[in-house]
Amino acid sequence: MKKYVDAYQIDAFTDEPFKGNPAGVVYSDELSAEEMQLIAREFNVSETAFISKSSEADFNLRWFTPTVEVKLCGHATIASIHYLLQRGIIQDNYSITFKTLSGILKCQTQNGIHSLSLPVPELKLFEGNREEIIEALNGEKVINPKKFPFIIDDGGYLYIYISSLNELMNLKPDYKALLDLSSKRKGYDAFTLFTTETIESGNQAHLRFFAPYYGIDEDPVTGSANGPLLLVLRYLKLIKENTEGKTYTFEQGDVLGRKGRINVSFSQSKNELIISGKAVTIFKGELNF
Repeated sequence: MKKYVDAYQIDAFTDEPFKGNPAGVVYSDELSAEEMQLIAREFNVSETAFISKSSEADFNLRWFTPTVEVKLCGHATIASIHYLLQRGIIQDNYSITFKTLSGILKCQTQNGIHSLSLPVPELKLFEGNREEIIEALNGEKVINPKKFPFIIDDGGYLYIYISSLNELMNLKPDYKALLDLSSKRKGYDAFTLFTTETIESGNQAHLRFFAPYYGIDEDPVTGSANGPLLLVLRYLKLIKENTEGKTYTFEQGDVLGRKGRINVSFSQSKNELIISGKAVTIFKGELNF
C-alpha cells in the first residue's frame, strides 16, 4: 500500500533562506527504521528528523544522516520545533518534550526563537595519539596541543583549539584520513575545531565541524557541538568560568556560505545547557512511495 508522508526542509540557526543548516523534517507514525534511513538518504542533508506520537513525551524524535542514525542532533531538533509551530500543532510561547535516543529533551519556542536543553556532557583531556589527528587535519602549522590540550566529550566529539580565524577558515582536512581514524574506534567520532576570534564583534567563538564517520565531511552548523563548546571554553579558561545568567553567541558555516549563529547558555546551579536559534522553511511537500 502506497504511503503519503508530510515532509519539509527547514534551515536552522538562521532566519535567512539558504543559510544555516538544512534539515529534513518528516512527521509520520507509520515509518520503519529502514524507511527513515532511505528517506534521509533521499533528502541528502546532514540530518533528517522523524517526528511521531509518543506515550512517554509529547513526541518521539529520531535523527538520521544519509548513512546512519545518530543519538543527538541540535539543528534538526530546532527544525522540528519550527515545523510543529508552522503546522499549528504547537503554539508560540510553548514548551514541549521529545523522547530521543539521548533521553527526554526539553524544548521551547518563544517569539520565533526555538531552544532545547542538551544533555550536559562530561569532558576530559584526550590522551590518545594527537599527531595522527593533526596530520589528518593538515593542521601541523596551526594546532599546538602543548599549549591547548585536546578535549573530548562523552559523545565522542573531539575539541581542538585553533589560534586564529584565518587559520581555521583556511584549514583543508583530509576527509578520508579522518574517516579512517574515526572508523578505528579510538574514542572519537567527530572533530570540532574552534577559535575565539570571530567574524562579528560580540560573539565568543567560531567553529568548524568534521564528521566523515557519520557521512558528513563538514557540517554547516552543529547544535550538538556548539552547546558543549561553551563548557570546553570554560575548561580551557578561554572565558570566565561563571556563566550563570549569560548567553553566548557562536558562529559556524561561513566558510561553506551557510552563515549560522547559535545562542548557548549554561547554568551551573541548574546543571542546564541550552542552545537556541531561529529557523526558516525552505520547502514543504509530500513524500509518496
